[in-house]
Amino acid sequence: MYLDILVLSRLRQGAAHGYELRRRIEATTSFAMHNNSLYPALRRFEEAGAVERTTEPQDGRPPRHVYRITPAGTRLLHDMAADLPDDLAGNEGEFLVRLSLFDDLAPHERARVIAARDRAVELRLRRLEEIDGHAAGAGSPWGRLVAREMLARAERERGWLAELARRAAALDPPSERTP
Repeated sequence: MYLDILVLSRLRQGAAHGYELRRRIEATTSFAMHNNSLYPALRRFEEAGAVERTTEPQDGRPPRHVYRITPAGTRLLHDMAADLPDDLAGNEGEFLVRLSLFDDLAPHERARVIAARDRAVELRLRRLEEIDGHAAGAGSPWGRLVAREMLARAERERGWLAELARRAAALDPPSERTP
C-alpha cells in the first residue's frame, strides 16, 4: 500500500510522465520502482478519479502520457496517510512513508498512526522475548545474541515512537492543502 502513497505524494509535487515519476520515487526513497508496479497503480488511480492522464506530443516519437493528481487524489492521499491498519503496522516502510507525510495530518491522526506502529512493535517485543527464552533454554549463545539485539532494537524504537508522539502532538494543525 505504501507504493500507492508514494505515487500520489510524488504527483502532488507536480505533473509527471511515468519515467519522471519513477525517478522521483527512487530519488527520495530506497524503493526500487518497477514499471509493472507503477503503471497498474496509475491505471487504478485514473479509474478511481484520483489521477488524470493527458497526452503530450513528441517529435518523431509516440505521445507521452502525463499524470496529475486530482482533488480526489489529494483527499485519497490524506486518507491513506492518516490510516495505518494493524495488519500493515509491523511493516517499517508502511510506517515511515506515513511519518514522512505528518505535516499533512491533524494531531489525532498522527497519534493514531504512531499508536498502530507502537502496538506492532510491542507485539514484536513479546515474540522476541519468547525467542530469547527458547534460545536460553536450548543453550544457544548465538541465538540469544541475536534475540537480545533484536529486543534492544525494538525497545529503542518504542522510545523513539514515544518521542515522535510528543513531537506530533505539539505540531501545528495540518496545512490548508489537507482536505
